[in-house]
Formats: sequence, structure tokens, C-alpha cells
Amino acid sequence: QVQLAESGGGRVQAGGSLRLSCAASGRTISTYAMAWFRQAPGKEREFVATISRGGSSTVYPDSVKGRFTISRDNAQNTLYLQMNALKPEDTAVYYCAAREALTIPPTRRSYDYWGQGTQVTVSS
Repeated sequence: QVQLAESGGGRVQAGGSLRLSCAASGRTISTYAMAWFRQAPGKEREFVATISRGGSSTVYPDSVKGRFTISRDNAQNTLYLQMNALKPEDTAVYYCAAREALTIPPTRRSYDYWGQGTQVTVSS
């Protein structure tokens, strides 16, 4: 069983950047597809990005495409989310997730393990 812990959240002005990290323990992440989701107040948890086990494939929704980049360093057992050109609507708790499979679907129920979340607040 892998355990996940997010960090790097905070408050930033619109147009700014943040980099989130997800540190894994208990298992190496090289055997997992990984993803980021977010949940804003009053909203359902939303897909943000996913990456295949080797990092060769990524998927983004239109809402973040071109602004966010998911990456992984399997040697460091860490997943990253680089967020640029942030907007107030990006404000949410961001969650790291892992999936013990080859495919990288954008659905919450497809992922088996979750971190506790880190708050991102974007002010206007």
C-alpha cells in the first residue's frame, strides 16, 4: 500500500505560479499511474491531470491545458504539478492520487490511493 502526502500549496495572485509536490512512501511510484484532482467549495472533486507509469503519456482537461504540467520523478518517488497563469477559479484543495494499473482515466473512482490534500488559493 502506498501513502501519499501533498505539499507546496499556498496563496498566490492571479497570473502567478505554484509547484505542488506529492511524496510517496511505502511503495515506489514506478508501478502506479498517478493523477491530480481538485475540489473547490461547493463543487465535486474535479480531474486536473494524469500521467502514465513511465511518464510518457499525460492527459489534461481543457480547463488547465497549456497552463498546468504534471511530471514525475520515479527515482525520488515524487509526483509534481507545475501550475502557471493561475486564475481565481483554480482555487481548491488539490489531491494526489495513485492507480495500480496501466491506463490513466480521468475519473476519481479509477484511483485507489489518495493524499490528504493541499490548499491553493488564487486571489484577484
